[in-house]
Amino acid sequence: MKGLPFKESCQRYSVSAVFNNSKVFTETPPTVRIVHSGHACNVEEERYTERVYTIREGETLELTCLVTGHPRPHIRWTKTAGSVSDRFQDTSVFNETLHIAKILRHQGGRYYCKAENGLGSPAIKSIRVDVYYLDDPVVTVHQSIGEAKEQFYYERTVFLRCVANSNPPVRYSWHRGRDVLSQGSDKGVEIYEPFFTQGETKILKLKNLRPKDYANYSCIASVRNVCGIPDRRVIFRLTNKTASPSIKLLVEDPIVVNPGQTVSLVCIATGGEPPPTLTWSSTSEKLPEKSVVKDGTLTLPAITSEDAGVYSCIASNNVGNPAKKSTTIIVRALKKGRFWITPDPYHNDDNIQIGREVKISCQVEATPPEELMFSWLKNGRALRSSERMVITQTDPDISPGTTNLDIIDLKFTDFGTYTCVASLRGGGIPEISIDVNISSTTVPPSLTVPRGKSPLVVREGETVELECLVSGKPKPIILWSRADKEVLMPDGSMQMESYDGVLRIVNVSREMTGSYRCQTSQYNGFNVKPREAVVELIVQYPPAVEPAWSEVRQGLNRPVAMSCRVLRAHPSRVLRYEWRLGSRLLHAGHFDTRDETEYTVRTLTREGYGEYTCDIINEAGAGRCTFLVTGKAFAPEFYYDTYSPLWQNRPRVYGFKLQWTQMNPDAVDRIMAYRLGIRQTGQQRWWEQEIPVEGPIQKGELITYNLTELIRPEAYEVRLTPITRFGEGDFTIRMVTYSAPINPHLREFHCSFEEEPICMFTQDKNDNFDWTRQSANMENHHLSTVHIMLYNSRLKMKMATTCNASPVWSLTGNQGERWRQAKISIHPTSSFQVIFEGIRGPGIEGDIAIDDVTLEEGECPDPPSNRMY
Repeated sequence: MKGLPFKESCQRYSVSAVFNNSKVFTETPPTVRIVHSGHACNVEEERYTERVYTIREGETLELTCLVTGHPRPHIRWTKTAGSVSDRFQDTSVFNETLHIAKILRHQGGRYYCKAENGLGSPAIKSIRVDVYYLDDPVVTVHQSIGEAKEQFYYERTVFLRCVANSNPPVRYSWHRGRDVLSQGSDKGVEIYEPFFTQGETKILKLKNLRPKDYANYSCIASVRNVCGIPDRRVIFRLTNKTASPSIKLLVEDPIVVNPGQTVSLVCIATGGEPPPTLTWSSTSEKLPEKSVVKDGTLTLPAITSEDAGVYSCIASNNVGNPAKKSTTIIVRALKKGRFWITPDPYHNDDNIQIGREVKISCQVEATPPEELMFSWLKNGRALRSSERMVITQTDPDISPGTTNLDIIDLKFTDFGTYTCVASLRGGGIPEISIDVNISSTTVPPSLTVPRGKSPLVVREGETVELECLVSGKPKPIILWSRADKEVLMPDGSMQMESYDGVLRIVNVSREMTGSYRCQTSQYNGFNVKPREAVVELIVQYPPAVEPAWSEVRQGLNRPVAMSCRVLRAHPSRVLRYEWRLGSRLLHAGHFDTRDETEYTVRTLTREGYGEYTCDIINEAGAGRCTFLVTGKAFAPEFYYDTYSPLWQNRPRVYGFKLQWTQMNPDAVDRIMAYRLGIRQTGQQRWWEQEIPVEGPIQKGELITYNLTELIRPEAYEVRLTPITRFGEGDFTIRMVTYSAPINPHLREFHCSFEEEPICMFTQDKNDNFDWTRQSANMENHHLSTVHIMLYNSRLKMKMATTCNASPVWSLTGNQGERWRQAKISIHPTSSFQVIFEGIRGPGIEGDIAIDDVTLEEGECPDPPSNRMY
């Protein structure tokens, strides 16, 4: 009967040094698989072939995407978030290896490797990274007191709650001193898990406290040594003095200070066992960088308005709820003084006239607003409220920080300078003075656009000034905005202020074309209906064209057609074009109804190579299309399907089978040779030689050349440049690195058949019986034949059944009752499988046994033979 060989998956062990001139057409879509290194705790397969990689927080994650396919696929790593709360994250890495040093818990999730080379669908593999961690547990204590019984006994119950963040889920255990506490072990103790916590907490309930309940309690959090994460422990000492914290702030509320002062907030703990820890926080979430915290005292040196806000002292000792006390710091300030004049509201005249009423309003921003004080001066002298001069302060809820001076029945003697003075009652802040002149020349504003200033025509990149002439006394502020209210101003705001009526725009762009509105503001002027005007701005810019730059590769004696297209231009009329080769004018003309111009070289000569330009010109300048016409060959593409295909040649040297295809070989003249450059990594000098090419190269044709005499274990940089009649084309560089076989098991593969599965071997599906793994004495093992055969792959074949089998060693006959050893040297020329085939004799004495299979790199220390014991 014939037994199945154990089959090992096809893996590269070595590559032959035979020069191969065969030409094979090979363009293959990508395939991909993910391998890992670094500090994995475990790698396992889940349902739907997803792989799960577990790693401890703080370790190094390293995933490598191994791909095949030609042309060589582009590789991209992406990640989706590990939890629903983290939105989709797209952290792209565009190389084979994803490396994350000191990985954090939030970096767990599903990582995808995508490979594509334009052939077929992209190949995608994923692996889920699970980051394991265990934080120190925290114990919080809550106490409750029941109703009085017979006026002398109170029931007191204590709850100890233990929480620890972890992945995987944590298990908890409670100890009193050295004793383990469990449900039912003590009538005064209950241990339970609240339903809503879903396994995150364990609560220890001590009912009606007894003297022995005052002790040290330990909560131990454990993830059962997953990833080597040790258990975490926290201890809480429960006494009859255990109490929640209480604190006191030794400051006023609010605290009103001047800028530049140093403020100290003192917080003390007035109760709590264990002694509470004091911390400070503010409404801005972070304390100012200059703040200093020491023993519960928060010091803010050289305080500013930005430091104002609510500051809170928080005391916590994990008993009950934290205690919190807050105070507000107010920093005195006066800013933004402004005024407006309101003519008699009962008449339709905007002018100030004798015998009518006029009101002067003054407004400032004050902190704190309740300390704000106003006073009025006329021509430098204090002014008091009277029947004709009425000083009022408006409702702070409607117009905060505002004072009004109403002048009733205006007389000639009332003309003069009125000054509004704002100050803060606490002092220490400079007062703000605002002068308003009332005279016969005080008139409301008018607004016009100077002649010839609209529309304004400028070229892109220039500086332009939009101007509105404003008259009136006092002269108001001018507000500039876009006529289209949805469009922003050049500085990104909705509105810009101007005190002289001029809006200056530096480096104007085409997007700034449009209508601009200027209008008077009521502030620092008359409180009348705003005057407004519109300025049109037209920005001229050179034609935008495509393509801005293009490379054209073409062989001699072939036609070349180039086209330059106008995308947009202002002005768009009177466009002309000029075609040049270098500085030589080839063709010129004007556009009619078309938006593109073409130039054709009917037969390309050597003098026709060079840089062609097409300038499309309007009043604002020129847009340029550039075409670089060359006969350079495209770059060759190295064949990477065999991952680091190395082979051992002699003990101190190795060879490398260099394989490549040519990108677009028919685009230019025939490639006559390749210039091969090679240098050892770290060296400056290149060694070069030419590889001649006989006949034209077809698209996808696999070209092979053997590199020999490479020194182990040095790495080399290889440069390959195609050569045509035009000269050298684009080159490609790759690294040649000496390494052991990709499968670490095959460098020193050893199988003792001690565990399932049986190393990497599988049973043949077409055999007459199966090999079985067992432990038995070597008795009556006779009349047996063992063949060791080497399977060599064929190119691009994936099925193991397509391999060619050739025996490399065999043994026949009765070998007795002792184990025998055989050593065989093999010289594979490509990827291979090792197969054991046993043909047993008839009867119960026809058993065969194999044990301790080892595969090592290098020559056997003893010469091989057909019978080695």
